[in-house]
Amino acid sequence: MKRQEMTDQLKLGDEWDICVIGGGATGLGVAVDAASRGFRTVLFERFDFAKGTSSRSTKLVHGGVRYLQQGNIRLVMDALSERGLMMKNAPHLVKNQSFVIPNYEWWESPFYGFGLKAYDWMAGNLGLGSTEFLSLEETLTAAPTLDPTGLRGGIRYHDGQFDDTRMAIHLAMTAADHGAVVLNYFTVEDFIKDSDEISGVVVTDSLTGIQYRIRAKAVINATGVFSDTILRMDDPDAASVISPSQGIHLVLDKEFLPEDTAIMIPRTDDGRVLFAVPWHHKIIVGTTDTPVEHPDIEPLAREQEIDFVLQHIRDYLTKEPTYADIRSVFCGQRPLMKGSGKTAALSRDHQITVSGSGLISITGGKWTTYRRMAEDTVNVAVQRADLPMKPSVTAALPIHGYLEETDFESELYYYGTDQEHILAMVREEPSLGEQIHDHFPYIKAEIYWAVYEEMCVMIEDFLARRSRMLFLDAKASVEAAPLVAQLMATLLHKDEAWIRQQVDAYNLLAKNYLPTDKSINV
Repeated sequence: MKRQEMTDQLKLGDEWDICVIGGGATGLGVAVDAASRGFRTVLFERFDFAKGTSSRSTKLVHGGVRYLQQGNIRLVMDALSERGLMMKNAPHLVKNQSFVIPNYEWWESPFYGFGLKAYDWMAGNLGLGSTEFLSLEETLTAAPTLDPTGLRGGIRYHDGQFDDTRMAIHLAMTAADHGAVVLNYFTVEDFIKDSDEISGVVVTDSLTGIQYRIRAKAVINATGVFSDTILRMDDPDAASVISPSQGIHLVLDKEFLPEDTAIMIPRTDDGRVLFAVPWHHKIIVGTTDTPVEHPDIEPLAREQEIDFVLQHIRDYLTKEPTYADIRSVFCGQRPLMKGSGKTAALSRDHQITVSGSGLISITGGKWTTYRRMAEDTVNVAVQRADLPMKPSVTAALPIHGYLEETDFESELYYYGTDQEHILAMVREEPSLGEQIHDHFPYIKAEIYWAVYEEMCVMIEDFLARRSRMLFLDAKASVEAAPLVAQLMATLLHKDEAWIRQQVDAYNLLAKNYLPTDKSINV
C-alpha cells in the first residue's frame, strides 16, 4: 500500500465507479466491499486512516448488552452475527474475551444471567462461549482485585475484543489488495456537478498542495461525526443528521486487573455500561456519554468525565486508581443519529440517505457492524449509479494478514501474516529488532514497515495508530517521539526542520492525552 503509486493513479483522469469520502471504519468497509465486487474504487481521508472515532473505541466487537436492556433485539442479533463474521474473517485481530459481571445484590445473578443466556442464544452457532454462574470464590479467582465486601458471586460471559486502528489499517490494505486506491491526507474541497447532479469531487493532497478533479459515478459520504459538514458542502441548507456524543476511556496499568478477564459493570449513573478491559498489557476503563454541540477531530476529555469513570471503577476495585495512575486518557465522539432525549438512548443503528444531487450518506452504526453497513451502502450506490449488480462477498472475505492460528501472546500478532516480513527485516538487519522504548514491545522494524507498506507519513501516525503508544502511555510515547521522528525522516528523506516540527506538534498533541501532566515541555 504505497501512497505515491496510488496518487499516480489519480493523474490518469479516468472515471471511477465509486468514490468514498472518509477513512474510518465505515468508509474503509465501503471501499473493501466495493473493490471486492470489482468496482473501480477510490477513497479519500482528510487526516490519517481512523484518526477520529474509529481509533477511540472500547476495543470491543460485541452485540451490545446495553441494547439488549433497551429491547433493541434486531440490532443485537445483527451485531452478534457481524461479531462472528469479524472474528472468522480477521482471526489475527479479533479474539474471544471473557467478562465477569460482579454480583453484589441478590437479584443481579438471575436478572443479568437470564439476559446473557438470551445473548448466547441470539448468537447461535457464531457464539463465543456459554454464560456461566460463578461462586464467590470463582469470581475472585477470575478477577482477584474486585472488592470482596458484599460480593455474592458473578456471571461470566464472552464477547469479542480487537485493536480498532489495526483493523482499520488492515481494511485499507484489503481494499488495496482488491485494486482500490485509498489515500490519507487528501481533503475533499468541493463537489463536481453536472446539471445539479454530483459527478465527482475536487480534492487536494495536503502533503503536496496538488489539486485533482476526480470523476465518479457514485459519491459516498462516510465521514461519521463530520457527515453534516459534507452534506452542507452539497447543500448549504441541508438539515443536520448527527447528534454527536463523546465518551472517554482511561488507561491504567495491569496491576488494577492482573488477570485476563474483563469486568463489566452493567449500569452507571447515566445508564451506560462501564467496562474494564485488558488490552496490550494495560487496562482500558470506560466509557462516558456527554452530548457535544460540535464534532472535533481531537476532542478533549473533561475533568468531570475523568472523575466519573474513576469514581465508578473505584466502587468495584480493592485498589482505587487516582489521577496519578492514568497512563493515557482518550476521547472519541459517536456519530449518533438525531433524535430526542439523552444521547445514551439514541440509536447506534445505521441509516443511508440519498440527497437530491445524488450524494449517498451513511450515518450511525458502530465498529461491530461496519461490514453490514458497507454492504448496504454499496447496494444503494449500485442502484443509484446504475452499476452492474454484483453480490457482496465480504461475509466470507479474509481481511489482509489473515492468520487462523494466531498466538495473541506474540508481540507482533496484529500483523498476521505480515509479521514474517517484519521478522525478515530484523534477520537482515538485527538492529531493527531493538525496542523503540523500554516501556513498549514495539521495535524499529515496525517503523520501516509502517512507512513502506502502511502509508505512515507523520510521527503521530506511527505513535498513535500504526503502534498504539499514545493510547497506552502518553508520556512514554513523548519520550519515544524523537527516535521515531529521526528514523522516519531518514526513510522519507526529510530534514532536521521536519524532525523538530513533527516532535513539537506531537508533544502538543500528547498533552491532551494526559491533561494533568505538566512535565511535557513544548
